[in-house]
Amino acid sequence: MIDWEKVEDSVLIQGLKEGSRPAFNAIYSRYSDTLFRFGLNILKDQDECMDAVQDIFIWLWENRRKLNISNLKGYLMAAVKFKLTRVIVSSKRRDEILAGSIKTDLVYDDDNLEIKELRNAIAEFVLILPPKAREIYQMSRGEYLSNKEIAARLGISEKTVEAQITISLKKLKVFLGKMSFWIVFL
Repeated sequence: MIDWEKVEDSVLIQGLKEGSRPAFNAIYSRYSDTLFRFGLNILKDQDECMDAVQDIFIWLWENRRKLNISNLKGYLMAAVKFKLTRVIVSSKRRDEILAGSIKTDLVYDDDNLEIKELRNAIAEFVLILPPKAREIYQMSRGEYLSNKEIAARLGISEKTVEAQITISLKKLKVFLGKMSFWIVFL
């Protein structure tokens, strides 16, 4: 009998892929609090944060057979960042959340390496985008401008901005997937 709480992440990943609920439960037990604390630091709302973390674990279970994970913690941290980005974009509190996030230190010491790796991977990806796509991506994700604001600055339609961001995010998903990350922060 395997003591799932004590095994290495690689064993948990294999158990998850094989459909082991105890392995999944051990992953949840090991990482849900870290993901929740990270999310709460950004969202400042316990219910929104708990929903986001639950959504990540539901997705993880439903897609367990297709996953290619080499670093479980990094993968889940990237997943929570992606989910939080989605929450923020659709939130009525978007400006408030973003203003608060900029003022606070978003990095926990124990997560520093994974976050640096993810940031470096995203920065590497941005460099290979075509110039116009890179500019739009940086305005959207770096400057937090709306599609309307980007369109006005560049003299192009909002639909063009939306299409360029969608294409860039799809490419980023593939790029990160090749690096054994799941798309999580865009």
